[in-house]
Amino acid sequence: MVSADGATTPGTLHVVSTPIGNFGDLSPRAVAVLRAVSAILAEDTRHTRGLCERFEIRTPLFAYHEHNEAAATPGLVRRLLDGESLALVSDAGTPLLSDPGARLVRAAIDAGVEVSPVPGPSALLAALAGAGLPTDRFTFFGFLARKGGERSRAIAEIVALAHTAVLYEAPARVGATLRDLADAGAGARATVVARELTKQYEEFRRGTVAELAAYYEEHEPRGEIVIVVSGAPEAVPDVAGLEATAAALRASGASARDIQAQLVARGAPRNLAYRLAHES
Repeated sequence: MVSADGATTPGTLHVVSTPIGNFGDLSPRAVAVLRAVSAILAEDTRHTRGLCERFEIRTPLFAYHEHNEAAATPGLVRRLLDGESLALVSDAGTPLLSDPGARLVRAAIDAGVEVSPVPGPSALLAALAGAGLPTDRFTFFGFLARKGGERSRAIAEIVALAHTAVLYEAPARVGATLRDLADAGAGARATVVARELTKQYEEFRRGTVAELAAYYEEHEPRGEIVIVVSGAPEAVPDVAGLEATAAALRASGASARDIQAQLVARGAPRNLAYRLAHES
């Protein structure tokens, strides 16, 4: 677009969420944007073409995926700077969540191009909404590494979390991942395996990590999988032991401030540590 003074106004990069299974979840706004842009950047053009045909969207498709994003991004940014508006979609759900697109969004922002999200379906949020586990705080892990130190570190981080964890997993590895979590100490945690969300055979299977590990080791699931794991239970402080520690420190001449610091270092909540440190 060219402004009144002859300068070219950059276009907009629209980040558009598409259905994760149910075509009815594509919003009217998403349809309007996909029809209006110069091109749709699709993870798999064959997959997205079916969606476009369903909604009579005739916008040209351009393949944009993990194998070509480094080479394709500069040219796409130039198109945006030249005034074209583009839409970024993934095969299903919200782009950038375990899907390509972050490189282009970052490059567009750095170039001064407006990035506009078009919210909609998300397997991550759909799983959280139906799981029945705490949602006030959560960490999304995407797909875990299949092996090695990166996987071990992610498993340890999930086990240590005090809040809900959400991860994606391939059907053939659901049982193994749940078993790894159970073996690392999360076996008693409440967990939910959400399968085929928004589709005909949508399913939420609930239990402990250990129970579901045993089930999926015997019954390999089909379809898209989201695993939601509850956080570690809050540790109950050993009040009697902390009182004894405070008394010993006080007898040795430690100040209330030092006693409080020592108790906190031993895992005492700060309010309890303050109270015990200031008892006469």
